[in-house]
Amino acid sequence: MQLLTSLYPTTGDVEVEEAYAYPPAGNTVRANMVCTLDGAASGGDGLSGSVSGAADKRVFGVLRQLSDVVLVGAGTARAEGYRPAKLPIAVVSGRLDLDLTAPLYAAAEHRTLVITCASAPADTLERARAVADVLVCGDARVDVAEAVAALHARGLRNVLCEGGPTLLRQLAAAGVLDELCLTISPFLAGGGAGRILAGDPLDVPLATRLTHLLADDDWLFARYAIGRP
Repeated sequence: MQLLTSLYPTTGDVEVEEAYAYPPAGNTVRANMVCTLDGAASGGDGLSGSVSGAADKRVFGVLRQLSDVVLVGAGTARAEGYRPAKLPIAVVSGRLDLDLTAPLYAAAEHRTLVITCASAPADTLERARAVADVLVCGDARVDVAEAVAALHARGLRNVLCEGGPTLLRQLAAAGVLDELCLTISPFLAGGGAGRILAGDPLDVPLATRLTHLLADDDWLFARYAIGRP
């Protein structure tokens, strides 16, 4: 049993699995991100792990345990060294700039899903199909709303997006992001580190609603319900 201290809406110890349980019915797209007190989504090495910690990694593990599939951008999967997991991983890549010999594709227990678009190079598309289940969603670029619908159609109801910031911005802009689980780490990173959303500003800022706030020593774990654009 893993416990954190609940600060809102109740106080006292709470089981992590209970605090992050998905709604009992329907399809849900949840994002899990970490940022420092000054808003940095990564440290000086450009990786989220450098602003993470033991409690954050415990929550990370539980969120994966509760989900049906992990959705991640190809750049994040490459930079963070993604490997096969106990649940399927769906990698978004419009150009299919992927190392298809990597364990994530060549040695996955659950065949990795590759989400791309119709303009992807045909020869690379065929190579990808040899080692992964390929979903073509969109024409000139990946249509993330179509991609989410395709995952749900495969019975993958509870989708966990682990970034990166560009993919998270696309999900928010498309109106398919339901929840944001945000770890606030007790560090200051400074400099020009990126935020948890990247790219152009949203046309209209999305309203959110805090559904819980948990703590572990100096770490805070917030869960927000996301409004629609």
